[in-house]
Amino acid sequence: MPESAEDPVTVERAVAVLEPFVSDAKKARMEAVLARRTAHIRLVLEDIYQTHNASAAMRSCECFGVQHLHVIEQLYPYSLNPDVDMGSRKWITLHRHRKPGTDNRRACLRELRAAGQRIVATTPAPDATPLHAFPLDRPFALCFGTEKDGLSDTLLGEADERLRIPMEGFTESFNISVSVALCLYDLTTRLRNSGTTWQLPPAEQRRVYLGWLRRAVRHADAILRRQGL
Repeated sequence: MPESAEDPVTVERAVAVLEPFVSDAKKARMEAVLARRTAHIRLVLEDIYQTHNASAAMRSCECFGVQHLHVIEQLYPYSLNPDVDMGSRKWITLHRHRKPGTDNRRACLRELRAAGQRIVATTPAPDATPLHAFPLDRPFALCFGTEKDGLSDTLLGEADERLRIPMEGFTESFNISVSVALCLYDLTTRLRNSGTTWQLPPAEQRRVYLGWLRRAVRHADAILRRQGL
């Protein structure tokens, strides 16, 4: 669909064309899920090359209502296992930072800052803010690195804040997909009870809704093209 679809009028026209192809029950379900979506928290995965972890992290992102997932592919490609992600890719906004010959880490950081997000690095460092005490008053991007090495020096150095998951055992860290799930459960639960305005803005809700309709309707692009959209 052309970029003009970002125009609110065009979005509404496209929604009006596709909605009749979707059952009332399906529309109601989409609207209920959309009302719980947030961009206050964004998830960032840096060079997560293990297919299982990449897929499980995406699934957690969608399940906890985090709409935006940023994937940095500086060293390794990001690949998914459909038996693990369970179709979650269809319902989130995926930003892939993978341009050859580019510092994709910094490109991702620029995009996040332009969107008004503070950069939060996850780390086992003892001086990092513990998960349960992390402040939720401003939007932020929660960054995770590889299982073996963690985040790169670039993301750690550019971070506005650092966050850690308190642990009581001998092992230094959780599996990356477990870490993502633990953090998102705590942060999204507290966010929705915080009094902070966390929902997607109305214009973004409509754009996301249109994207979902396009995935739900067979031959949606062809139908829209016939209507000049």
